[in-house]
This record gives sequence, C-alpha cells and structure tokens, in this order.
Amino acid sequence: MSSSLDHSHLVSLVLQSKQALQNGEQLCSRAHVVSNASANISVNVVALDAKVRWVTEAVGEQLKLVASVAKTIEEKRAVMGKRVQEWDKQRAKQSDALDEVLESLGSQYVPPDFYRTTSADSSIFGSQHSDDGHGQLQGGQKPHGSTLSTVSQSPSSTLKGGLRNGKQVAKEDRRPEREADKKMWKTLRDFVDDQAIEDVLDLIENDRLGLDYIMSKTDEYPETLVHTIEIIRESLPALPDQPPIKYTEELLAEQDTRITTMASHLESLASHYEQISNALQEKEAGEEFNDEDIDAMNRDTNELPSIMVEIDECADAIEECHDKLVAAKETYQTHLSLLVHTLEDLDELGEIMPEMLQIQEDIEAKCEEELNGLQNHLLTIEHLRDRFISYQTAFNKLILELARRRQYREAVENIVRGMMSQLVAMTEEETQVRSHFNSEYGAHLPEDICLCVGNTPTRWEVVPMSGDVSTEFLPIIDDELITRAKDQIYAELEKATGLGPESL
Repeated sequence: MSSSLDHSHLVSLVLQSKQALQNGEQLCSRAHVVSNASANISVNVVALDAKVRWVTEAVGEQLKLVASVAKTIEEKRAVMGKRVQEWDKQRAKQSDALDEVLESLGSQYVPPDFYRTTSADSSIFGSQHSDDGHGQLQGGQKPHGSTLSTVSQSPSSTLKGGLRNGKQVAKEDRRPEREADKKMWKTLRDFVDDQAIEDVLDLIENDRLGLDYIMSKTDEYPETLVHTIEIIRESLPALPDQPPIKYTEELLAEQDTRITTMASHLESLASHYEQISNALQEKEAGEEFNDEDIDAMNRDTNELPSIMVEIDECADAIEECHDKLVAAKETYQTHLSLLVHTLEDLDELGEIMPEMLQIQEDIEAKCEEELNGLQNHLLTIEHLRDRFISYQTAFNKLILELARRRQYREAVENIVRGMMSQLVAMTEEETQVRSHFNSEYGAHLPEDICLCVGNTPTRWEVVPMSGDVSTEFLPIIDDELITRAKDQIYAELEKATGLGPESL
C-alpha cells in the first residue's frame, strides 16, 4: 500500500470516526434532554394520579350519599305502600262483608201486604224497583264524604206503612195465590238504594286512585338516582390498584440504564476518534504504521456502525419510556378533565336531592291526609253494613212481632167469642127464670107494685172501644218467613253471645 493511499485511507477513517462521534454526541444530548423531561413528567404523573385518586374517592363518597338518599326514599315509599296495601285489605274485607249482607237482604222476601199500598216515596231507603224505575235518596241528595246522612234513621219505616192501610184477607183464601206469585215478591234488597251505595263506592275508589296518583309522583326517584349512580360510576377512571410511583421509577431506571450504556459507547467513540486523529497526525509527521496497526484501526472503524446501532436503540428506548410517561400524563389529564364534569354533575345532583326529599316529605303528608280520609270511608262502609244488619234484624223482629200480634188478636177474639156465648146463655137462662117467676107469682101481685119485675134481662154485646177499627189489619205472614226470622235472630244472638241454640 502506498503512503498516499495510506494517508487518504486514514483520513477517511478519521472522518468516519468524527461523524460517528458527532452523531453519538447528538443522540446522547437528546437522550439527556429527554431523560430530564421524563423525570419532570414522572413527577407530574404521580401528582396527577394522587389528585385523580382523591377526586375519585370523593366522588365515591358522594355516590354513597346519593345511594343513601335513594334508599331512604325507597324505604319511605315502601312504608307508605304497606299502609296502602293494608287499607286495601281492610276495604276488601269491609266490602265483602257489606256484599254478604246485601246478598242476604236479596234472599229475604217481603210479603206484598207490607208494601202493596205504600208509595216508593214513603221509603227513605229508596227502591230501584219502584214504579218510577229508580230509587232516590232523601231530598235527592248525592253521597258526599259519608253515606250516613243519606240513609234513613228507621230502615223499617217502609214496612210499617203496609200495616196502616188495606183490608184484611183470610189467610187460607190468599195462600194459593201467594204461593204462585211468591217469585214476584220484593225482597229487603229492593228497599235499599243501590245507586247511593254505588256512588259511595265510586267516591271511595276515586279517592283511592287519587292516592295512587299522589304516590306516583315519586315513583321514579329511587330508580333515577340509582341509574345516575351507575352512570357516574361507569364514567370514573379505572385506576391501578397501586399508585404509579413504581411504574415511573421503573421507566426512569430503564432510561438511566440506557443512558449509561450510551455514555460508555460515546466514550468508546471519543477514544477511537482520538486514536485515529493521533494516527493521522503521526502519519503526517512521517511516521509509518505496520500492517497490524492498520488492521486494528480498520477493525475498530468497522465496528462503528454496530456501536451506532446500539446507541440508536438506547435512544429509541429512552424515547419510548418518555412516550409512556407522556401517555400516562395525558391519560391522567383526561381523567381529571372528565372528573371535572363528573363533579359538576354531582353538584347539580346535590341541588336536586334536597328538592326530591322535600317533595317526598310533601307526598307523605298528602298521603297521610288521604289515608285518614280513606279510613273514614272504611267507617262509612262498616256503618252501612251495621245499618243494613240492623235493618234486617228489625225486619225479622217485625215478622215475629206481627206473628205475636196475630196470636194476641186470635186470643182476644176467642175470649170475646167465649164471653159472648156465655152472656147469651146467661141471658136466656135469666129470661126463663124471670118468665117462670112472673107466671107463678105475678098474677097475685098488684099491678102498681114493682113495675120493673116484668122487665126482661139486659142483653150484652162486646164491641171495640169508640174510635177503634172493628178489626185490626195484620199482613198475612207465611210460617216459612216466621221460621226464617227466628233462625236468623237466634244466629245473631249465638254469634254475639257465644251460646248455643238450646241455651238461647
């Protein structure tokens, strides 16, 4: 190899070494800048993580409060719902009891003599089967609040009218006709104003529907709050279990390792450049290098690309660690930005919840008022049932009373007939005795002595007192009705006293 070639080749080696050193310095300088930036970013990441965790925990505590409010509203609604259900059960019980009494009234026949000569207007109970086709309450009043003002204080007043009018017909003469027409008889139910009862039940049902409407105003409150809680929880960032300190330390440690490697390679590049530069100066000074030295310089120069590759890899690794820290910082910044909106939603929810609670309290107060009114309606139904039971009992007592009066009348008539027969017999006997006396002794007495001796005995007649009807009118009552009336009265007494029929 000539000296000029050796010199040019050595210059080429120097240039390659210098270029490699410059590139290495640039990469190391960039790596140093990136490493410093990464250190600052890691601090920011840790700080942002702490802030995000603090805000997330605060949001979680607020959501617990919201859940508590939702549970409170739900519990209050459940308590009110149970009270309403209990009222529904009581209403069903009272209504069934009332229907049972009304059905019993509908199965109890009233003989035609009780109402045939009585107009529908004489019954304050009303009659939906009267001649005008419908029943009316007293004064045409509609039920409002309570039915008691619309129902007569004397349920049996309708039945009494039949006792003051009409003509007595012999029981045996009417029986075939009565048996044939019994299906056409009215029942006790016919003297009850069903329309008035329906009006009362409609009023109760409307008030009950009104209670449902009031309660429905807060139906969606618990579900809305729970749904809002789920939405906010789903929007919260998914944070790692452990803070990112360890993660950032690992990335910074990776960068330090890479920087140390780059610094070592940079020292090698600097040392190689210095050696090549000194060799060039020595060559220019006339010093000659043997083949072994030239091979060593060529070998070292040939290794420069691989060293630069390793430096590039280290620089890329440092950049990658930096990018990871930047991505982590951006993620936490995004979390924090979303949490700001979440906090705004919570603030808005915090303003709404007191209003919800206040509305719930107002609803409870209104429901309490409505329930009190509904309880009064239950008393109305119970009072109606008691009134109709009293009505039925009075009718049964009336049946027995009329049967007793018929026995009384028959007993009196028997006494009067017996007395009349006895008076007739006594008068006839007295007439015969007087006639015998006058025929035996009258001719021997002067005519002006005791003129009354010739009088006949006074004849007697037993008649009603002045002003009374000749015969008291009593409706014809079948034995079947009397037996049923007795059975029902005994059943009521047995139910009230607990005594058996024999004891009663």
